[in-house]
Parts: sequence; structure tokens; C-alpha cells
Amino acid sequence: MSRILLVDDESDIRSVFRDKLEVSGFEVEEAESAEQALARLHKFDPDLIITDVRMDGITGLELLARVRESMSDVDVIVMTGHDAMSSAVEAMKLGAFDYLVKPVGLEQLRIVVDRCIEERKLSQKEAKLRKKEQAPETNKRTIVGRDPKMIEIFKMVGILARNRATVLIRGETGTGKEMVARAVHDHSLHAEEPFIAVNCTALADTLLESELFGHVRGAFTGAVAGKKGYFELAGKGTIFLDEIGDTSPEFQSKLLRVLQERQFYPVGGEQPKITEARVVAATHQHMEELVSEGGFREDLYFRLRVVEIQVPSLRERQGDIPLLAEHLLVRVRAEIGSSVNRISEEAMARLQRYEWPGNVRELENVLTRAVMVARGKIVVPEHLSLGVWEKKSSESDSEEGVVTEEKDMSLSTAVEVRIVTVMEYTGGNKTRAARILGISRSKLTQYLEEFDL
Repeated sequence: MSRILLVDDESDIRSVFRDKLEVSGFEVEEAESAEQALARLHKFDPDLIITDVRMDGITGLELLARVRESMSDVDVIVMTGHDAMSSAVEAMKLGAFDYLVKPVGLEQLRIVVDRCIEERKLSQKEAKLRKKEQAPETNKRTIVGRDPKMIEIFKMVGILARNRATVLIRGETGTGKEMVARAVHDHSLHAEEPFIAVNCTALADTLLESELFGHVRGAFTGAVAGKKGYFELAGKGTIFLDEIGDTSPEFQSKLLRVLQERQFYPVGGEQPKITEARVVAATHQHMEELVSEGGFREDLYFRLRVVEIQVPSLRERQGDIPLLAEHLLVRVRAEIGSSVNRISEEAMARLQRYEWPGNVRELENVLTRAVMVARGKIVVPEHLSLGVWEKKSSESDSEEGVVTEEKDMSLSTAVEVRIVTVMEYTGGNKTRAARILGISRSKLTQYLEEFDL
């Protein structure tokens, strides 16, 4: 009979979980704190510890770390009611078998516990892998969410911290693929090395190759001096190739050689150079279709997707919208220097009704505009420029006046208003405005000429 130690400062939770686990055939012991758990650890000799994270005194993560040091053959499942990505990442890095967000269903608990017992030998090996203290998150953009799909991403980031596997990140435009890539890098063993992001669609093939692989003097017209490429400059860091699905067959062949041989030739060069950089690629394309149609090399596709992460659209995790909105509001108001500190219930309801074709990036842009136009400390519905993709409100909503001027605008006018607002905010800085709008600088220039701005 497998033995389980339950650690939680809430007696009701311990009691319910104990009843379920004992009925399932496990021997269960309880502890109301991490200190009490440590005192009973060697006497009870559990096979599995299920612990809460936030407790007075020693935290669940500290308990996990101590267990890993003294009893590496004990599995640990971590639970928390908090939404911090750092807890999920740290738990997985420290060797936790799984990470669960409260409220945890009894059937969900039983399934995870059964799987843990069945995979005990594998998890023991995982627990002995090298631990690394988590890099500080201060002043960095972090991924937030408590949707199950996001929790799985947090777990994978923690697992990837212990290896150098190539990663393919998939998802719609604006879902935060680059943020996931940065999280993979920031929690890796080589976080102090460079993270270099390259938009593969922003450069012609020749320029893309020169940027990535470098070039020798005289390699082409204008190459008056040699230049190191990103694969050399990155060292043991990370090269992030955004929109890899839009690259040419010629470039794909050269990238495949880099991944296969871990070496590359500068443009015009005859001597190969070694690279130790990790490659993380991202795409919004349906890669299987591209491969079947001959638009993307099948061998490169499989080389890239050693580990694949699917980032859900905002429509797929609508329950995260309030959490994301509050998180983004804090960051936006700090960047702008605004006193806005709250989103009204009516405004939040509008955000949750919207389709979000631009995903998280669009949500950030909408909140940026709202904070800029707000006169008080609260974002209200009238501050939200949501364009034509808002779901129809109920009749009662309409009667209450939850209708804004933007609803009556044409799409062209809504785009023009958005661009004018952002250009004013950035003081006419096209590069910064394009980044906020989520479009290329050339596309912004095209819009400015079209609207005669």
C-alpha cells in the first residue's frame, strides 16, 4: 500500500482529500504545516507528498526543495490557489511530479496520484536532475493565466529549463509566442547568455542569412567588413525565429544544416563555425498543411518540433481575460504614468464579450488607449475602442447604454482613430507606434499615407 503525506493548513481540504485517497486504497497521514511534515517525514516514510504552496512559515516550495535534498525518491505534487507562473515554473524545476491549481477536483486528484504512483521510477530520475535557482522576474514581462492550457505551458517551461531541446511554439498572432520563448530562455541554465529575436518575415533571404550567419568581407556589394551573425553572438543563449513558417525553401535548407550539424557558414565564407545556441521557432501557420503542400520541409519541421508548445488564443481562455486585463493595467499605467487603477465591472464585461482577433497583444493595445483617454481613475466602457469584432450585447445591455461611439464607426475610421491615438502617445515615433499596434513599420507608413496623416 502506497503512503501519502497531505500537507495543507486547511483542515477541511485535508479531510476531504484523505477520505478520497483512503477509499482509493492509499495509507494517508496529515500535516498542517511544512514544519510538521518535515518532523514526520522519516518516521512515516511516504511515497508521495501532496502539499499546498502558501502556508505560514516554510512554504510548499521550500518543503519540496528540502525533500529533494534529503529524500530524493519521494514524489511531490504541489497545489496552490494562486496564479503566479513563477510557482509553476519553480515547482517543476525543483522536481515536482505535477502542479495543480485549486480548487482541485477529487477525481482530478485521484487521476494524478494514480499516474504518479505508476510513473514512480521515472519521476525519481527526474527528481535527481540539476536544480537551478530561478532567475528574478523583476521588470520582466511575465505570462499570466490559470486556464488549464496555460498551466501546461508553465509546466513545460519548467521542464525545458533542464535541457537544451529545440522548441516550436505555435499559435495565432498576438497570443504571446515570443513571451513564451523568452520564458523558456529566462528559466534555462544559460539565462545570462543573449536572447536574440528575429522576425523571419521582416527580412529578405539574403539579409536574413547575413543577420543569422554573419558574412565575410566582400561577400556582397557593400560588405566592406566582416560581420558576426546571431548564431555566433548568441553563444549558449537562444535564437528565437519568429514566423518560421513563412521562410523560403533555400533558407529552410540552411537552417536544417545548422540544426543537424550544429555549425554554419558565414555568407561568402569557406570555414564553418560552431554554434551552441538553442533554437526556439514560432509560427501562426498550419504547419502540417504547409508540409503536405510542399511549402515547408518535412525534415526541418520534425527537427524544430522536438518539443511543441501550443499557445491558446484569447478566445480559447476567456476566463483569463479579467486576470490578464488587471495584470496589463498595472503595467500600462506604470509605463504611461497614469493614476488609473481599476476597470469597472461594465468595462470588464465588454472585454469579455469581445472576440479578440488580435489576442493578448490587442488587449494590451485596447487598455493602453483606455488608460490614455480616461480622465478619472477607473476604466469605463466608453474608454474601450473595440471596433467591429464585439459580440452583440443583450437588449438589456443596450438599454443600459453599454454602446460606444466606436460601434458606429466604419472599420476604416476605427483603424484611423486607433493609429492617431497611438501616434500621439508615442510622439510620432513610428517604430514604437508600430510595435504597440502589432503591425510592421512599413504597414504603419502605408496607413499614414492612406489616411493622409
